[in-house]
Order: sequence, then C-alpha cells, then structure tokens
Amino acid sequence: MTWFLLAIAIAAEIAGTLLLKRSDGFTKLWPSIGVLVGYLTAFALLSQSLKKIDVGITYAIWSGFGIIGAAVGGAIFFNQHLTRLNLIGMAIIIGGVVIMNAGGVSH
Repeated sequence: MTWFLLAIAIAAEIAGTLLLKRSDGFTKLWPSIGVLVGYLTAFALLSQSLKKIDVGITYAIWSGFGIIGAAVGGAIFFNQHLTRLNLIGMAIIIGGVVIMNAGGVSH
C-alpha cells in the first residue's frame, strides 16, 4: 500500500506541475486550483510514504519520476521536444533510482 501511495503522490505532483504551465502564472482559475490540489495531494501522500520507506529512497523515486513525468507530459501536452540528451538523462535518473533501491529499504 505504501508504494501505491507513493505512485499516486508522483502522479499528483506531475499533474500539478503540468497544470502550473496551464495556469499561465496563476492567471487562470481552474488550472491554478488544480495546481494546489495536485501539490497538496502529492505532499500528503509523500508524507504517508515516508512512514515506511527511507527518506532518501522515497525522495529519489518521487523527484526522479516526477522529472521524467513532467518532461514526457510536456512533450505530450505542450509539444515540447525531447532531445536524445533528454532521453539519456531520463535513463540515468532511472538508473540512479534503481541503484538507490538496490541498497535496501527499511521498515
């Protein structure tokens, strides 16, 4: 269940970040509300994940996959271009998360 909460926290953070772009500097009401809901949900669920998973591992997964999700979401929803170097960077992030997890999870 803890890993599921972390996955939802990541999805909420990605949604909040993508809506931040849509909010146009918080000048559009509904995307701005979505930003607040997304980030509040993300941090609430992240805090629950920290009860069972080490902070370093939790944060590596949350931030790493948040970066990747925002980049991919930017490409899908805003037609932002992903370069070969961007994709290599994403692969390195995934590799780092895998290495962090290989070190073990407590609790």
